[in-house]
Amino acid sequence: MVLLAALLMCGSALAQREGGVLRILHRDSPGGMSIHEETSNSVLTPMMGVFNNLVLYDQHIAQSSLETIRPELATEWRWSEDRTQLAFTLRQGVRWHDGKPFTAADIKCTWDRVLGTSEEKLRINPREGWFKNLAGIDVKANDEVVFRLKRPQPSFLAFLAAGYSPVYPCHVTPAQMRTHPIGTGPYRFVEFRRNEGIRLERNRDYWKPGRPYLDGIEYTIVPNRSTAALSFVAGKFDMTFPYEMPIPIVKDIQAQLPAARCEVSPNNLTVNLLVNRANPPFDKPDLSKAMALTLDRKSFIDILSEGQSDQGGALLPPPEGVWGMPKDMLLALPGYGGDKAENRAAARAIMGRLGYGPDKRLSVKLATRNVPQHRDPSVILIDQLSQIYIDAELELIETAVWPVRLTKRDYTLALNLTGSGGDDPDIQFYENYACGASRNFSGYCNPEIDTLIDRQSVETDFAKRRQMVWDIDRRLQEDVARPIIYHPRSGTCAQPWLKNVTIMANGMYSGWRLEDAWLDLPAAGRP
Repeated sequence: MVLLAALLMCGSALAQREGGVLRILHRDSPGGMSIHEETSNSVLTPMMGVFNNLVLYDQHIAQSSLETIRPELATEWRWSEDRTQLAFTLRQGVRWHDGKPFTAADIKCTWDRVLGTSEEKLRINPREGWFKNLAGIDVKANDEVVFRLKRPQPSFLAFLAAGYSPVYPCHVTPAQMRTHPIGTGPYRFVEFRRNEGIRLERNRDYWKPGRPYLDGIEYTIVPNRSTAALSFVAGKFDMTFPYEMPIPIVKDIQAQLPAARCEVSPNNLTVNLLVNRANPPFDKPDLSKAMALTLDRKSFIDILSEGQSDQGGALLPPPEGVWGMPKDMLLALPGYGGDKAENRAAARAIMGRLGYGPDKRLSVKLATRNVPQHRDPSVILIDQLSQIYIDAELELIETAVWPVRLTKRDYTLALNLTGSGGDDPDIQFYENYACGASRNFSGYCNPEIDTLIDRQSVETDFAKRRQMVWDIDRRLQEDVARPIIYHPRSGTCAQPWLKNVTIMANGMYSGWRLEDAWLDLPAAGRP
């Protein structure tokens, strides 16, 4: 949480400098540029500066919450007395990057597409589950819209404040947004060259006077982490790709470049095992239970993050996570506590009852995305599954194809990193665990759990709601809905001349507007 707290204080103590191009490393080549159709920060991080939201988490408070939400395209909001209508007064005089005026109709068009009720459909609609409680949007005037909810939902603003909820222009088609997005944000999209990089330039007509400070931002794709680290140390880049560097590489960067400011932080991701329950023999629940029992989570954490990552359930663990289960509740869950040898013996006994053993092993492909954050834990998972007679062969899928494969459930077993658009249970539950949700990739469905999710969503008392959330999370782990392997901690490094950037502690998808970041480069320029 400190990463760029020091930079932030330094930035506020000095006069901001205009100009310069911020150079950021990028880890891979995304499938497209449309935030509403993508599920990865490979797209969101570079594209967030192109857009605005109705409301947004304060970009310089690391622990985001409902209390840190600020106006953006909306100047104010107000709830109806029964908490089923949320009205927004809209900012006037805002223009899209192509010069057309922003209006209330753009708000309605955006969420009609997300709801799937518009004529023009999104190719993939990852956030549809977030808005299942949204009945519709009424345009009251050119400067006022009202979101109508089916029932009260106090945390609804959390959906709108996430980086995954930009406002799109009504006059630009979803197909155009995939290749050349048009926004109202501080930066204009210039180009995306596959396997090379993404380039943005300053929006000189930005509605916020004096912003942004930078002339532009360039994201250069360097898939190899070691090569990326060497390039950063050499001064060719101002920042590593956010949350990308493993702890050993962070230590190496700091040893070679002591002036670099690096932060190791959680990123509200879970490394999890996906099981396609429609594919025999994985339609047998006991097989999933055996795989969950064989997981040695501490080994993953020790090997990949030198012991610094966290065990947890569906929600981000404390202290950064507000809603994660307490440790004693977590360790009481099957496979989390107890003796690992005993857990594995129990897993092998289950496999034996299913007809597997040393002389009859189960062969399967383990699919994962072809980036280090996915590949590295997959290798460990394959070894641990082999301990219970499962021989998994690694199948690497490129980033552009990965979301489509998961959405179509074109896999049998998969290791995935699931990110959360914010630290609120509604975001995590409705997106990943509710029956029929588009990102419920394993097809888990428990109507009783759906009812409990709706109940916690209505609750306004924090203590009562958190207890309800803990009970739901416990049930999800007991049901082996999506076995959580661990919550990673990883590093982001910045050069000392990059100012006014804060790394979010509990939301990796919400902190990249970068409209007030600036460069205080040495007189001689970069090394």
